[in-house]
This record gives sequence, structure tokens and C-alpha cells, in this order.
Amino acid sequence: MPNSRSQISSSMDLDSKEFDLSSPSSSPFSHRWWSKNTVAVVTGANKGIGFALVRRLAQLELTVILTARDQERGFNAVQTLRNEGLPVLFRRLDVSDPLSIASFAAWFTANFQALDILVNNAAVSFNDINENSVANAETVMKTNYYGAKLLTQALLPAFRSSAPSRARILNITSRLGTIDKVKNVKVREILGSEDVGEEDIEGVVNAFLGDVKRGTWKKEGWPAVWTEYAVSKLALNAYTAVLAKRFAQFGTSVSVNSFCPGFTQTSMTRGKGTHTAEAAAAVGARLALLPPHRLPTGHFFSWGPNYDVPKNSRL
Repeated sequence: MPNSRSQISSSMDLDSKEFDLSSPSSSPFSHRWWSKNTVAVVTGANKGIGFALVRRLAQLELTVILTARDQERGFNAVQTLRNEGLPVLFRRLDVSDPLSIASFAAWFTANFQALDILVNNAAVSFNDINENSVANAETVMKTNYYGAKLLTQALLPAFRSSAPSRARILNITSRLGTIDKVKNVKVREILGSEDVGEEDIEGVVNAFLGDVKRGTWKKEGWPAVWTEYAVSKLALNAYTAVLAKRFAQFGTSVSVNSFCPGFTQTSMTRGKGTHTAEAAAAVGARLALLPPHRLPTGHFFSWGPNYDVPKNSRL
């Protein structure tokens, strides 16, 4: 795994030592605040980064719920981890289906006292590395943006509020969805505004889907690489910022951040990438487990070889 000091950065000007994940003294594992009663939910976790994150959190003795859209694949993933001695739980969850989200939320509240960590990892892309079709734009948006948003909203009442540990949400995202990738001036102004709200994000998403239907998306200044996927992450990043600001305004203790794991070797990238899912998950787990006194909110973290978040990058 590459040296995390040079590989992880935030869109905010943070103290580099405070978030130097390669330093033992600053590692969240030297300030263990969690226990077996700490509950984490990871979506889209039957393979790839999600699976690796579940494994890592379970190794650290949290109670982890692995979710997956496919019942058989999810069950097989859990069996693999149980064979390693990790008591991981499984529950089917299709984040693109509001009824599945409602069912999962009801099951969770009936079986657990509180939720401590939610990792919104589930995502889809239908393009090969060098392709850029938008034929599945609605499906990608429904899963990557609306899925994370609706699940977060459904589980908000379940987040632990009585303990000093501070509940947290980590949205797995992509730097393809940062504002600097957008050439459309109006979209940049809307999402770059300090007053951006959910209705503004909805407007941007609808504008993109409208351009797709009209066949004008290529000339409207949307991200040029993996456009439908990038716009879904653009919306998710904006929602992360909006939610973090709302929580702060109303005194809600839940922290919400975004994490781009970089060009990772997964099925989505057809096995191509600069590092493994396990390496990306190791960094993601450290971010998810930062001690309460060092846990930020509304931040975009990105990790990958030779990449630095632009100084003016916004969520």
C-alpha cells in the first residue's frame, strides 16, 4: 500500500499531520473508541471495495452488516467471511428500490438499538474504461445518487445519538464528480453556491437527464469522462455537503464525509487500477473510524497515486 501521507488529501485545508494515516500516533486505531456493540452497515458489499471494507471492519471487531442486491451473492460473500472467523451479518438491500430501502430500515430498527456507521458504497457503471455511453443514465442516477440519499434518510432516526462516539456516514465517491470536472457555467454556479440545497441538486440531475433524452449532453459542459457515473457522483458529493451543513445547523452529531478511493482494481474497472480493493478499503476504514475528537464533517477525501485534490475543489 502506498504511503498514505502523500496519497490522501482533503478538499479543505486540514493539518496534514492530523490526517496523516501513515503515522501510528495519529492512527484511529491508537484511539480505539469502538466495541463489538458498534454497528456498521456497508452497501453493495458482496465484492470489491465494499467487501474489503466489511472484512476490515469485522477484523477490528465491529458488528458489521453486509448488504447486497443479489441474495445469493451476498450470502456467499458472508459465508466466505464467516469461514475466516468473522461473524458478519447479511441482509439483502437494493438501494435502487425504495421498497427495499424501507424494508431494510424496518428490519434494522427492529433488530438493533442504534446505527453507528453507514458506508454508502453501492454503485453501478455500465461503461468499459474507454467508453462513455449514457444509455443507462437513469439507472446509474437511481443507484449511485438517489440510492445513497434515500437510504441515508431512511436510517437517520436509527443513528446513535446518546454516546460520545459520534455516528458517521461515509459516502464512497469519485473525483470524476468534483465541480472542476464541469464546464457548464450555470451548473458550476449552482453547486458552488454556499446556499446550495437539495432542490438545486435535483435541478442539476434533472437537467442532465433532460440533456441525455434530447441528445445534447455532449455539448452542455458535463464531465467528459464516464459522464453518467460522474454526474451521479457530482450529485452525491453535493448532497454530502448539504447534509453536513444541515446537521451542523441543527446540532445533529452525525458526521458525513465523502471518500474517493482512486483508480482501484475492481469489477467496475475490469480489474484495472493502481491499487487493490483491499488497499483502498484499508484507507476507507481508517477514515470511517477516526476518533470523535478528530472527525470532520462535510469533507471530500481522495486517495490514489500522484493525485492531489485541486485547491479550489468543492464537494
